[in-house]
Amino acid sequence: MIKRILYILIVPLLLMQLVSCGTYNSVHNRPNIAEYNHAVPVLVKKDGVTTYGNNFLLQNKYGLWEMYVEGDPLQQGLITGALSQELIAHQEEYFLNKIKEIIPSKFKQQLLRQFLKWYNRKVYLNVSEEYKTEIYGMSQYLSDDYNYVAPPYLRSLYLHAAHDIGHALNDLALVGCTSFAAWDENTSDGSLLIARNLDFYAGDEFAKNKIVSFVKPEKGHPFMSVTWGGMIGALSGMNAEGLTVTLNSGKSDIPLIAKTPISLLAREILQYASTIDEAVAIAKQREVFVSESIMVGSAKDHKAVLIEVSPKKLGVYEVPNSSELICSNHFQSDTYKDDDNNNYAIVNSHSQYRYERMQQLLLQNGKIDPVKAAAIMRNTGGLNNLSLGYGNEKAINQLLAHHSVIFKPEQKQVWVSANPYQLGAYVAYDLDDVFKGGHVTASVAVDSLLIPEDPFVHSQAFKDYEKYRVQDRLMDKAISNHEVLGPGFIEDYQRLNPDLWFVYYKAGVYYYNRGCYAAAKVEFEKALTKEITTLPDKEQTETYLKKTNKKL
Repeated sequence: MIKRILYILIVPLLLMQLVSCGTYNSVHNRPNIAEYNHAVPVLVKKDGVTTYGNNFLLQNKYGLWEMYVEGDPLQQGLITGALSQELIAHQEEYFLNKIKEIIPSKFKQQLLRQFLKWYNRKVYLNVSEEYKTEIYGMSQYLSDDYNYVAPPYLRSLYLHAAHDIGHALNDLALVGCTSFAAWDENTSDGSLLIARNLDFYAGDEFAKNKIVSFVKPEKGHPFMSVTWGGMIGALSGMNAEGLTVTLNSGKSDIPLIAKTPISLLAREILQYASTIDEAVAIAKQREVFVSESIMVGSAKDHKAVLIEVSPKKLGVYEVPNSSELICSNHFQSDTYKDDDNNNYAIVNSHSQYRYERMQQLLLQNGKIDPVKAAAIMRNTGGLNNLSLGYGNEKAINQLLAHHSVIFKPEQKQVWVSANPYQLGAYVAYDLDDVFKGGHVTASVAVDSLLIPEDPFVHSQAFKDYEKYRVQDRLMDKAISNHEVLGPGFIEDYQRLNPDLWFVYYKAGVYYYNRGCYAAAKVEFEKALTKEITTLPDKEQTETYLKKTNKKL
């Protein structure tokens, strides 16, 4: 019950901090923009490419949006807003629809509004003037249709804490990312290679319009990141110096006040660091409000490390005498050796399982190259190639990723997955070429480096999985609303994803709620023969089985 209350109160914050924080914060939040260029972008649209000087936005043949922006912070914001105005509007619509879906009651929405007014009261103190200015510029292109929720600038500002709240609520299965780095004897050419899946799920529509963003700021290093409309922070990115940043959540308490959004810390590292030491120094300057592993890869240092940050401490982890680094969703440095939250995550989540699975895959694949890295990130199997069922969070590929990326920092090359999930083509980019500048009239992707889509997307198994996802929502609705499912529904539902424990567990709950205890017993027993995602999930299934047996 407590978890459900927290879900109702805070998950919309994950979707977007869509609540006005009042006149007080409006005054204090607003940056001083007097010193910046106020020129309003005048866009030119031709042959599917929208431009303003060297700045551009286009959608490539693989469905990825490519955006290039340069200038001072205000110009970056204004140009980003002008170019991606429609994409920002789509994201706002998705967020608001999701909020209405989760909280249909207007009274509860009002309660949430008051809660978030208090929650976000100090976030403006933890966002730099530079980034507030950029966000302010971009917010000039937000729709006025949602001003009843919050003014555009505040809506845009608080969006950047969404990733943090999702990670704070990782028990609700909103996030579960996996990444690795390899170099020297572990890669085909000895150079540094990094790959990651961002399993940050906020609905199918949320991941539809991925943006590969290239930014050339007035100060700092040019960089790329994978983002969405309205987001200037970074979750996965690389700068022109060959320094990469990827984020993996750690176990967090529910934060009581917003501080520095982790995506803006990652953005700052990308923009201002060229070495691991510089990245660590920046991380030490910022106060965060969730726990996060920041994998930093560096061409100059020819290695990768984990900067493990939390509200109270910071650790740096690298494997001694090793040219390989794996990250899932628990901390590994001595700093967190006796941390209760971290130790709980190791025992009770699926993080350690995915860590061990990644160890197996790296060992099986030998010297890694980008093609092998893509195959690893697409792998849906469990330990020893056990069939987990599709969508099991114990898999490296949980079939819900917002995006997947592969970096070769020393070559300044990056591959970004196209939809669906990480099964679409990995589209390649060369940062040296992108940041040469000049007028762009076509995609800046490097077709010769393309990694083709996974053939799995054309298989019957994948078609069945997509049908299962639709059926799964109907099953959840039937359980929540005590609805009666049609004849043969459960059998068909289970046939579509027969190795996933959840299809048997949910059938058991459905039968149990309807008083069909003999049928429920069969389903719970089947579920326990499968690879269940977490220890709490297994214990809950066992509890249901005991309760069912008492009813018989």
